[in-house]
Amino acid sequence: MGLPTDDAVVIQKGKKAGEPYVITVNCPDKTGLGCDICYTILDFGLYIIKGDVSTDGIWCYVILWVVPHASSPMVRWANLKERLLSVCPSCSVSFYLTQPSPPAASSPVYLLTFCSHDRRGLLHDVTQVLCELELTIQRVKVTTTPDGRVLDLFFITDNLELLHTKERQDETYKQLHAVLGQSFSCELQLAGSQFDNLQCVSSLSPSVAEELFRCELSDNEFRTQALSPDMMNLKRGSVTIDNSMSPAHTLLQIDCVDHKGFLYDIMRTLKDCNIQIAYGRFSAVNKGQRELDLFIGQKDGKKIVDPDKQDVLCSRLKAEMLHPLRVIITYRGPDTELLVANPVELSGKGRPRVFYDVTLAMKTLGICIFSLRMVHYITSSLFTRWMTFNIFLQAEIGRHCTSDLVWEVYRFLLDENCRFDMSCMVGRNQLVDKVRRTLMGW
Repeated sequence: MGLPTDDAVVIQKGKKAGEPYVITVNCPDKTGLGCDICYTILDFGLYIIKGDVSTDGIWCYVILWVVPHASSPMVRWANLKERLLSVCPSCSVSFYLTQPSPPAASSPVYLLTFCSHDRRGLLHDVTQVLCELELTIQRVKVTTTPDGRVLDLFFITDNLELLHTKERQDETYKQLHAVLGQSFSCELQLAGSQFDNLQCVSSLSPSVAEELFRCELSDNEFRTQALSPDMMNLKRGSVTIDNSMSPAHTLLQIDCVDHKGFLYDIMRTLKDCNIQIAYGRFSAVNKGQRELDLFIGQKDGKKIVDPDKQDVLCSRLKAEMLHPLRVIITYRGPDTELLVANPVELSGKGRPRVFYDVTLAMKTLGICIFSLRMVHYITSSLFTRWMTFNIFLQAEIGRHCTSDLVWEVYRFLLDENCRFDMSCMVGRNQLVDKVRRTLMGW
């Protein structure tokens, strides 16, 4: 079976400075291809201005106009093309005459152990380097010592599949040194069973889990997720289904406030529901609103006529429009904890750049992360040399299962000595609002 041809993905730079890049994908179709394309574009720190997609069920044509987000200082366009080619199905004729090819083996997970003197913004600076190198952060254990040093454990995968080579490892060390200076040390090795032991987050109390994962946000301003005006606008979004406009497809119309990753959130939901898109148009944002018209069908190609299935699909899409990312502040004993959560695809992929955006918001606000929980399971020569210190957990990424979804959960224990008074509602809401607005791209 052949591989995608080089012209299956074409990226054209705008003719004038400031004009968007145009990405064209022309390849065989598959359920969820739109989601995979939007995921990759979001992972490279790009924002989709508008787009069109069409398919006859065998071949698809996608054209998207994109620009870099303000928080994305560098975009490797050649690498983006390679990544997009990797999600395209085979371009050989046999693709749709034979059974689908088996899924690719999962990428090996590496453990990057990082030791340095702590400072404000350090966590985000490291995260930015890893993102620019196309190293995906799967899990994180961030720790600190009483004498102001930091030990970070980044469990990462390489989107280029080259981290086993000395050249790629040397590039990683070089980029970290260039940004952070020489006053740190790091090691890179295969994670092995260490990664398996960090799949789940520490247990969430029932009340915290209910607050974080509930289907509807409350309008009660006294709750920890008090709604800002932007969030109130999200609640007015609409999702409608119409079967009278096409003899072969169901028309899905979405109108709501735009946010970072909006198209990815919609495409991910459709992919997880096994919904296929025959034609779609993503209109340019108008006064902060985004409109989508999608002609869709079930996996068997039939229209969605069952009222129950329509209700389920509309409900899931409305939930994604309302709050695709959950942000709350809670307390665990004497500690103040920031929690961020997002749904995980059925394929197992978490949302791109969440950790990047949260650490960026904290760096902008000058907030440090702090904790008093011991790290129990780490094996690393760097860690062994640091065992003379008391190590305290600062942040972690893990997964939490509810009745219908798997969530990726980011937990940060905050330093109380910051300019936000965490003991009052105003201070907590200011922090939550800043983190949420960074995540949503507002």
